[in-house]
Amino acid sequence: MKKDDLIVLKIEDMGINGEGIGKLDGFPFFVKDAVTGDVVEAKVMKMKKGYGYARLLNIVEPSAMRREPKCAYARQCGGCQLQALAYAAQLDYKARKIQNNLIRIGGFEGMSKPEIIGMDEPWRYRNKAQFPFGTDRSGNTVTGFYAARSHTIIPSTECWLGAEENRLVLEKVLAHMKKYRVSAYDEKSGQGLVRHVLIRKGFSTGEIMVCLILNGRRMKALEELAKSLCRIPGMTSITVNVNMENTNVIMGKEILPVWGQEYITDMIGDIRYRISPLSFYQVNPVQTEKLYETALEYADLKGTETVWDLYCGIGTISLFLAKRAGQVYGVEIVPEAIEDARENTRINGIRNAEFFVGKAEEVLPQKYEEEGIRADVIVVDPPRKGCDPAALQTMVRMQPERIVYVSCDSATLARDLKYLCQEGYEVRKVKGCDMFPWTVHVETVCLLSRKAQ
Repeated sequence: MKKDDLIVLKIEDMGINGEGIGKLDGFPFFVKDAVTGDVVEAKVMKMKKGYGYARLLNIVEPSAMRREPKCAYARQCGGCQLQALAYAAQLDYKARKIQNNLIRIGGFEGMSKPEIIGMDEPWRYRNKAQFPFGTDRSGNTVTGFYAARSHTIIPSTECWLGAEENRLVLEKVLAHMKKYRVSAYDEKSGQGLVRHVLIRKGFSTGEIMVCLILNGRRMKALEELAKSLCRIPGMTSITVNVNMENTNVIMGKEILPVWGQEYITDMIGDIRYRISPLSFYQVNPVQTEKLYETALEYADLKGTETVWDLYCGIGTISLFLAKRAGQVYGVEIVPEAIEDARENTRINGIRNAEFFVGKAEEVLPQKYEEEGIRADVIVVDPPRKGCDPAALQTMVRMQPERIVYVSCDSATLARDLKYLCQEGYEVRKVKGCDMFPWTVHVETVCLLSRKAQ
């Protein structure tokens, strides 16, 4: 086979990025937008030594699991990878992804496919969205989402994953920019003002936040835009985030108030959280409650335990744990998040949670080795790259009875579990939670117990 050849494939499986996988004479091809069970006509785009990539041209015979995407831009947009796959089949795909990573990377032979918590209504679940601004070929200001593997904006003010209010906010910002000739940021030249608009919504409170990320500190007639945005029910916070760096990082460090509060509030269960523009907060509050309830169940707290919550963010899991623990210590590298965590303990009347700013791999050894603070239970919810080796090593030295590992990447989870199980722990329970329907991403909660000596 060579580039540009046309081939017909029966799709037998799906890869980690959601591509269909089919074989021609035993040679595998990855085909984006194809799903298991499809028979497709595809064009060969690239050949590697042991596999190839092909572009979907026609669906010769659709799979029983194929569904018509709800979004007109599903194939172009980089946000969703699985809109053509029935939701029940997505859950199975994600459960198998967790299972395969634990077996292949972690070496947990015989690991069964885990239970996965799905959603009753898997649309409009995101409480946060960041929309880039730019110009099209005609010079018109546009916003939307980046096309897959690019920074080309697909113009759209609607996303079926986000809150309905997002469209109203974007339309008002676009109209204001057109009226006052406010420029959009251009990544190549570094010129232009409006880079992104961040929108957050508290699903339980109805409070809405708009944060304008600007390549500068001022915007023409900003007060008038604020007045327009305030007509949207629930508007609570309007701020400017200053980012004048030549970077792909969306948010800068400086927040300037424009109108209302500099934060919104939301609730998960009976815990109230304050969320600022720079706060990390899970984007799917419905599933977050189920995820944290699972973590709390696995922690099996009786009321006297000392618990460490590593990579704690604004204290979301910490405050859940504090309801049933003797003492909770949280660690997070982002100072603003720790400020929010401390405020969250205050507004919820919680007195048995304490938070530290710093890297988990530095704070944990210091508190354990220099101050003798131990742990009965450790909960970790690290970024996609997983836990730092130094943090894992200190966790092992502290010898907690249980470790609850919450992961957004089952590959790095499997790697870290392999280390922990080589150092005296065993995996007792694994459960998936679908925090991100229509995408390939899935959260996993794992319980490890210390082996009897």
